[in-house]
Amino acid sequence: MAFKQEAQRFTAKINSLDFGPVGKAVSLGGENVLPFYTFDAPIENRPKIGVAISDSGYYKGVPGIEEFYEGADTVVEAAKRAAAMPGADFLVIYLEGAHPDKGDKSPEDCAALVKEIADAVDTPIAVEGCKNIEKDAKIFEKVSEAVQGRSIMILSAREENYKGIAAAAGLAYGHKVGAESAVDVNLAKQLSVLISQIGVKPENIAMNLGTAAAGYGFEYVVSTMDRVKSAALSQDDAMLQMPVVTPVYSETWAVKESVAEEDDYPEWGPAEIRGVNMEVATAAACLAAGSNAVILRHPDSVAVISGLIDALM
Repeated sequence: MAFKQEAQRFTAKINSLDFGPVGKAVSLGGENVLPFYTFDAPIENRPKIGVAISDSGYYKGVPGIEEFYEGADTVVEAAKRAAAMPGADFLVIYLEGAHPDKGDKSPEDCAALVKEIADAVDTPIAVEGCKNIEKDAKIFEKVSEAVQGRSIMILSAREENYKGIAAAAGLAYGHKVGAESAVDVNLAKQLSVLISQIGVKPENIAMNLGTAAAGYGFEYVVSTMDRVKSAALSQDDAMLQMPVVTPVYSETWAVKESVAEEDDYPEWGPAEIRGVNMEVATAAACLAAGSNAVILRHPDSVAVISGLIDALM
């Protein structure tokens, strides 16, 4: 007897979130099937890829990345190069130089830089803070004001600082708010509820559920994403129906396998290849588990993940 596969469709769906300039916006989410289950129902918006650059300069020390940005002597020039990277869908500006221990740039300086980049590229933009909770709240307020009307995504609002960020980015200036939690479905839902209660519409919220490099407790990431998608689709949980954006690069390029010198571990092979492999493996796993967008660094990683998405869609 021939096998007949029954389509698994859900009446609920993931919210569709759009950000970016008019005519160039990207759309995340919108699906009512599990990741890449195109055999069950069409998936309206393919997963997207963001490319991260830093306000402290492009990443030196990794040959492939250094070569890609060769001749780009300013952050704005690097942003233009990243925005044009084959396979990239949006640009991510990581404002690490604002951290008190990494330069302590002022919120005004950060806002001026983001505005300059936004004026120089027509690509959708997401902005990551410096990872300092108090400083990020000040940065995002100034950045949101500087690029009002541009519809950027702010990554990320946390439980400790979501009020000011959501009010400025999501309400006052009409940007999209990324809700960042720590690999826990209950924390993710709680933050979505809190941001919604301020007045930000659910369709203007994305979730950064947190991640880890593959092999570093990554099973918690997969199980959390799986539970979020299951609750969103099969239980119609409106506070978990936001698309998921995952900054893969920040985890994968920090682990030993990516940064250890080849002289110290010759059996591991070249560091760059290890870093790309770690970034690709983690990004692919995040997409399979439910991410609607991954943020990467290396052009080779972007090319591989873009090809993977093409093949599965």
